[in-house]
Amino acid sequence: MLYPGSMKASEADEIAAWLAEAGLLGVRSEASLTEAFCRRCVEAGLPLGKVFVMIDILHPQHESRAFFWDEDPDVGFREEQLGSTRDGAGAELWKRSPFFHMIQRRETTLRCKLEEGETRGFQPIEELRNAGQTDYLAVVYRIRQAARSEDVDGFYARWTTSRPGGFTGEEIEQLERLTVHLGLAIRSAAQTRLAKTLVEAYLGRDPGRRVLSGAIRRGDVQKINAVLWFSDMEGYTHLSETVKSDQLIPLLNDYAEAVINAVQSAGGDVLKLIGDGVLAIFAGVRPDLACRAAMSAESDMRKRLAALADRRRSAGLPVADIHLGLHVGDVFYGNIGSLDRLDFTVVGQAVNEVSRISAMCQSAGRAMLCSAEFARLLPPLEAETLVSVGRYALRGVGRASELFTLDPEVAIAASASDASRIMR
Repeated sequence: MLYPGSMKASEADEIAAWLAEAGLLGVRSEASLTEAFCRRCVEAGLPLGKVFVMIDILHPQHESRAFFWDEDPDVGFREEQLGSTRDGAGAELWKRSPFFHMIQRRETTLRCKLEEGETRGFQPIEELRNAGQTDYLAVVYRIRQAARSEDVDGFYARWTTSRPGGFTGEEIEQLERLTVHLGLAIRSAAQTRLAKTLVEAYLGRDPGRRVLSGAIRRGDVQKINAVLWFSDMEGYTHLSETVKSDQLIPLLNDYAEAVINAVQSAGGDVLKLIGDGVLAIFAGVRPDLACRAAMSAESDMRKRLAALADRRRSAGLPVADIHLGLHVGDVFYGNIGSLDRLDFTVVGQAVNEVSRISAMCQSAGRAMLCSAEFARLLPPLEAETLVSVGRYALRGVGRASELFTLDPEVAIAASASDASRIMR
């Protein structure tokens, strides 16, 4: 290994400025920031050996994201999502970590001159010394205070070198200073990613992107033509009264997952979950393609529901079915509400009509009904799979509407084809 000369103060300043700009722009991911930072430091003369950077995150399955960089090009760079440190093997590993003890003692830095045998009794530091590292610097910053150390959120970094003699005093000072800048930039990137994840999870993918792009004013709406999807669970009121209370939420989650995944896989946007109901739209330049996408989502949903029913029956759990209404029309799409409580959704007569169409499924004895406007826009091959079920007076709609459903013969043929494919 060839070790370059030490990093100059001016070069450290340039890296700090780059990190500040990256944090303000918020366009880089945490991983790319860490990898680029390590590369810049090495190019500037800082002899990094093995790097570990971690930040605690708000996530239902993961507690933190970690990034590993190694001077060995065969090892390179990787990132990992780390699980809970509150119980199990993760808790035991965390309690043996130098970072855990630093959090408990409210220390921000820990240095061990590995070449001189310093490890402070920590097995992870001992392993680094055995791997040929000569110096070690750990830095911790709390980003959320808590009464218990287990609940503290933090930013953690560990820097080592394999250069004989380890880091110089000046390099330690530069690393400590630059770690603050790196932590701020990574936290900015993490907050940006979190905001994107949250708004898309709670508002929908397209509304989330629009909100983050600045569409946040009340009354900021646009008129669009869209395919409207409204589905709900058949017999939900009866189920809610008969299903055990601890089974109701898992039931709703299972069926919501089947519907939402089918809609999103076909390019639709789920705008609202209303108890057991789902309101979604398919919007595009060509209405016929949007209608086709909605039919694709319907077919996918039925397959998911069949697999879900088999799985829940095998587990002795209650099953249900989904009623679906499809319609197309002009709606207002955007921010609606009060000054301090907004909803990004769709409103208009077409939204009212699609909910009424869905409600007619039970009366018509069909799992799916669509409007004549929707049926007319379908390409010929898809339109041939529909059959009229007659004209209905929809509540709140001033005219009778002809409704269509999937031709039972076509549905039976499709099911037989699926079964044949599975048997093969």
